Amino acid sequence: MGILIDKNTKVIVQGITGREGSVRTTYMKEYGTRLVGGTSPGKAGTEVHGVRVFNTVKEIVRAEGEIDFSVIFVPGRVLKTAVMEAADAGVKNIVPCVEGTPIHDIMEMIAYARSKGSRVIGPGSIGIITPGEAVVGWLGGNMEWASQFFQRGSIGVFSRSGGQSGTIPWVLREGGFGVSTVIHTGTEPVLGTSMADLLPLFQEDPETEGVAVYAEIGGSQEEECAEVIADGKFTKPFVIYVAGAWAPEGQRFSHASNIVERGRGSAKSKIEAVRRAGGFIAETPTDIPVILREKLGH
Repeated sequence: MGILIDKNTKVIVQGITGREGSVRTTYMKEYGTRLVGGTSPGKAGTEVHGVRVFNTVKEIVRAEGEIDFSVIFVPGRVLKTAVMEAADAGVKNIVPCVEGTPIHDIMEMIAYARSKGSRVIGPGSIGIITPGEAVVGWLGGNMEWASQFFQRGSIGVFSRSGGQSGTIPWVLREGGFGVSTVIHTGTEPVLGTSMADLLPLFQEDPETEGVAVYAEIGGSQEEECAEVIADGKFTKPFVIYVAGAWAPEGQRFSHASNIVERGRGSAKSKIEAVRRAGGFIAETPTDIPVILREKLGH
């Protein structure tokens, strides 16, 4: 079952005729995602790999009804406009696969989307995949890699790292587990959906038995997850590996937005918070399936 997406999820692509939009549309369609349209102003009536092109998101809604997801491939300077267009059209979830957006634009578009009842995943997210069901974005890259890295199973996965969003599912597969849904939360300093926001969704999913996380120093998302666990809103096994434990306070690591600040964001603070809440710490990524087997009795 997984969370957020399945084979029935209705998806559109904003910026479908651009290079990235066109290539990623091919992958999503090949994987089985239910693509019902795309936008490219002035190119209505054409098609991209069999997907109809419209001028606006509202035109797609009029033709296809309510839309579950929009995945966006446009330049960062116009991303705010695209996100607001999707929110105005009532799209439930918006995935901007875009980096380099001005921070004030990010804050404004996230707030606007929330005011319209839309969830933003990202910006800077490469997407979401529920194996064997659907992919939104380009997580997995192509059919061959997606088939190798993402095996259907019972462990939810999320990370701020796009690359490691594939590594953890691979490690789980080698350790005898598959994944329910994998989510790359995004790389920008401000995100529309945090890891802590996702935990209750995995809690409600009967297919998900536990959650595995590739964590990095910087930011407070893992500490926020610990608060969710401590509050009893997530009761399944939660296992994280924290990369960058060597970095001193103030050191930037991996993404520009990952910086250790006083009190939160260090490997020590993340590990202590998760342990205190009842989560589990992996010393290496390959320890994750070992811990899960022990805790789930597999």
